[in-house]
Amino acid sequence: MTNSDPTTKRVVLVTGPSGAGRSSAIKVLEDLGFEAIDNMPLRLIPALLDDLDAGKSMALGIDPRTRDFSLAAVVDALGLIAPDASVVPELLYLDCATEVLLRRFSETRRRHPLAEGGRLLAGIERELKILGPVRELADILIDTSDLNVHELRTEVEHWFSNGADHRLSVSVQSFSYKRGLPRSVDMVFDCRFLKNPYWEPSLRSATGKEQRVADYIASDSRFVPFLKKVQDLALWLLPAYLDEGKSHLSIAFGCTGGQHRSVAMAENLATTLNTEGWQVSLRHRELDRRKKDEAVK
Repeated sequence: MTNSDPTTKRVVLVTGPSGAGRSSAIKVLEDLGFEAIDNMPLRLIPALLDDLDAGKSMALGIDPRTRDFSLAAVVDALGLIAPDASVVPELLYLDCATEVLLRRFSETRRRHPLAEGGRLLAGIERELKILGPVRELADILIDTSDLNVHELRTEVEHWFSNGADHRLSVSVQSFSYKRGLPRSVDMVFDCRFLKNPYWEPSLRSATGKEQRVADYIASDSRFVPFLKKVQDLALWLLPAYLDEGKSHLSIAFGCTGGQHRSVAMAENLATTLNTEGWQVSLRHRELDRRKKDEAVK
């Protein structure tokens, strides 16, 4: 749903578990020109909208610690925003794996707001249970488990830097099945049937971003038909998702190590979608992780 009306406002409700980066995301939105308020009681949202200037977008941090926080309250808040044709309501959910939240709180020695008697894991699990139904409502979900503050800024800017231009954004990524499926992916394609460059000694340490690796994979007679079918499917589905009002779509390609075949497929699809005018972000999970490991060394 693209809206070029300069008077259109975006009202973004930002939530997620403590330690997932909600405050950082709100700060990024503020830098992008949003009027930002954290720990906003949901019952006060209608009054805020009445005073919102034409064309001024707003980011509201909502916290499960507030007394009126519930699935019903969030649904009601979105419903109160939606009837105004000049306002585009969105729910941004910052997600994070439990083990990462545990590590972050342990490293910073912060007290978890819902940890009674210092029981950190119990507090995290309690908060995630409260947030579970709300997570399912998310228009945009960002998993911060593997992101630092700079990468989180980039991700938030990707989704919200367009201001009033509300359209479908597409995330394309590669991953290794050995490390598990990415969280919050809409479509997954398994590339493990393709010819594997790992078994070619000269290509083993290379990646699917390199032309020699891409050429090796493309020499598999199944590669071109597979790529063509995936491209056609994506280009056929994206307008339908846009018409349905979906804000984002995540497509992932997996292979054994997340280094060769899935990377090459993700690169190809991202290029095709960009050429066709779609807003695309591209991420290679295992390659990014390897860069981080090398940087630590």
